Amino acid sequence: MNSQTQKRLVPGPAGHIDVALDMPAGTPRGMALVCHPNPTQGGTMDNKVVQTLARAFLQLGYRTVRFNFRGVGQSQGGWDEGRGEIDDALAVLAATREVGEPWLLAGFSFGGYVASRVLQRVSEPPQRLVLVGPATSRFDTAPVPPETVVIHGEVDDVVPLTSVLDWARPQSLPVTVVPGVGHFFHGQLPLLKNLVVRNFPS
Repeated sequence: MNSQTQKRLVPGPAGHIDVALDMPAGTPRGMALVCHPNPTQGGTMDNKVVQTLARAFLQLGYRTVRFNFRGVGQSQGGWDEGRGEIDDALAVLAATREVGEPWLLAGFSFGGYVASRVLQRVSEPPQRLVLVGPATSRFDTAPVPPETVVIHGEVDDVVPLTSVLDWARPQSLPVTVVPGVGHFFHGQLPLLKNLVVRNFPS
């Protein structure tokens, strides 16, 4: 993401996993784990929305952790239709989070689905979950806590807004809709970053 980004490999269930870490200025408030879009459609940890989420968390004072799912970049293994990718995220969390450290969890598109499922399998839940363009129409995205931040583009042509609203409605879960914006937030990444930052107390 910048010249200060640290790259490392951590152990995962299908072999090692490619991880990128960024440190905020000053003492971190905790860590933020960000999950990337669908690997079969070119998703990686360097996706612009994923990097925008990481920059938002850095600004908030969290050290950020991005990683490539199995079969992407230097991560070993192959596509597992979402099952193994959840295991990958849990392995990265275990390898990078310090005991008792406060943490945030975020995901974009397929990564939002993965984040929703990770949430079901952790003993210490994150302070907040942030989902951008969650792939509710393509993967069985789990229900999430009421304080979850959900942001979606009005004219998303990958995951229709109606699908996200149908998923959110039974949960009475608010969704922030960005008018005129598609799935990848082209031209609106600064706005996306600000929408995330303003959901957190300074």
